[in-house]
Amino acid sequence: MKLLVTGGAGFIGSNFVRYILTKYKSCEIVVLDKLTYAGNISNLKDVMTDVEFVTGDICDEVVVKRSVKDCDCVINFAAETHVDRSITDSAAFVRTDVMGTRVLLEAAKDKQVELYIQISTDEVYGSIGQGSFTETDVLNPSSPYAASKAGADLLVLSYFKTYDFPCVITRSSNNYGPYQHPEKMIPRFITSAIKNHPLTIYGRGDNIRDWIHVADNCKAIDFVRERGTPGETYNIGAGNEKKNIEVTKSILQLLGRPPSLMTFTADRPGHDYRYSLNCSRIRSLGWSPETTFEDGLAQTVNWYQDNKWWWSPLL
Repeated sequence: MKLLVTGGAGFIGSNFVRYILTKYKSCEIVVLDKLTYAGNISNLKDVMTDVEFVTGDICDEVVVKRSVKDCDCVINFAAETHVDRSITDSAAFVRTDVMGTRVLLEAAKDKQVELYIQISTDEVYGSIGQGSFTETDVLNPSSPYAASKAGADLLVLSYFKTYDFPCVITRSSNNYGPYQHPEKMIPRFITSAIKNHPLTIYGRGDNIRDWIHVADNCKAIDFVRERGTPGETYNIGAGNEKKNIEVTKSILQLLGRPPSLMTFTADRPGHDYRYSLNCSRIRSLGWSPETTFEDGLAQTVNWYQDNKWWWSPLL
């Protein structure tokens, strides 16, 4: 088995690479990453000798065609993902998330790879007050980031319908865990609390997210690779719905820091209130999350405490 993992030096991608190398001793992996601010070569420091690493952009047709050669499966983690950045400048999101996906799809189709997996997000559905989104619900993104991911999803599905190209989409809830860039909420609050800096919360902190440990998401993606049906989309969540302020208080408690570190600021434009996924489709295949939020958050806090060398240069 030979995989092309794009965005493999990013947060979820690097955790996925590490998981695959541990599970499949004979697997070959090509990692393609542009190494932007979010793609960190040190994320793969312990496994660099076990992968073929290519520095490159998924929008570069030459690099992509060369990287996909002889690969059985393409798994696309490469994306611009930070909502706040997409609000101030959406161009990079459209370029990478949509145009880059098109380049990957064309190369994978031409090389007749056995499966293409698009890594997406629950944010493509928008906000939901009650209940949970299913994979067949209408996409209703609120931010330029979410819209770019929704566009990529529709492009992937069009390749299945038009060309009968074998592809699947995974849409996960909010990931957390080791190697996550400190621009994201949980690592940002952990590193801020470690340094006794304020933890700035949007609005009143009432926004609700379902949190899944990155290890569980990696297992789910591989599960879909093995058992998923081409043309299908799979929601991946853990059922850990928490208000942002609840998560913040848990982080402060784990680090022994006072609630007075919490500060509040005006809510950001288009801030979705609640995300929630119905994951019965993937659960019916036999997958279920293994990490409780309490255990996963404690492990994550410990990781950032023990790895200041990794995150300190990123602040």
